[in-house]
Amino acid sequence: MADRPVFVPNKTKIAFIREIPIEFKWVAGMSVSQKQKSIDSLHTAIQQRGITKVLEISSKSRTPLGVSLSAFNLTIPNNGRNLSVEVVFQASKRFERGGPYTDILAMTSREAKADPRLRDSGALVSFELNGDPWPLTPMTAFYDWLYLHALRAHPDLATQLLEYGGFTDIEFNPEKSLNCQARSAALFVSLSKEGLLDAAMSNKQSYFQVLNSGVAA
Repeated sequence: MADRPVFVPNKTKIAFIREIPIEFKWVAGMSVSQKQKSIDSLHTAIQQRGITKVLEISSKSRTPLGVSLSAFNLTIPNNGRNLSVEVVFQASKRFERGGPYTDILAMTSREAKADPRLRDSGALVSFELNGDPWPLTPMTAFYDWLYLHALRAHPDLATQLLEYGGFTDIEFNPEKSLNCQARSAALFVSLSKEGLLDAAMSNKQSYFQVLNSGVAA
């Protein structure tokens, strides 16, 4: 057995997202087909909790939409180029002993995530995007900001996202990671349905104000 969260857009205005841990039968194996069996098991367990219309967002998703929304594939405009969310996120990290390593912007998503400097430069201290500094807190705020902007650049994908009531990422383990594309997708749906997306995306200050109006965690 294993545990993975499902992220559900929240309509109570107490919090923008509900993160619900789900226990399910894990299917061992690294192949796409084995991962998809685990996804099926996870989604069956989620549906038994009364949550319907769930989308897996990862390169292992059974749906083209879920694959397109993977941070490895979803692109964001950056200085005249369309780069994946993953690449921009990794290239924006500032550490105790180096960074941001902007040459990562020329890499593929997999190369960016595997760059050894991201592990060998000490503790993460902040982010910096095009000279604009971002703090580490609120947790996940910077990653979510990138993902939300990427969705706004792809209205065709964003519109389809609004049809779903829950989001998963089979690769995300909350015991090992903080940022999750499924969580960011749920935040996008919540902000969109509450009519807060435009205000949140207008500038960084407004973004933090909107996040503080509802606990986005």
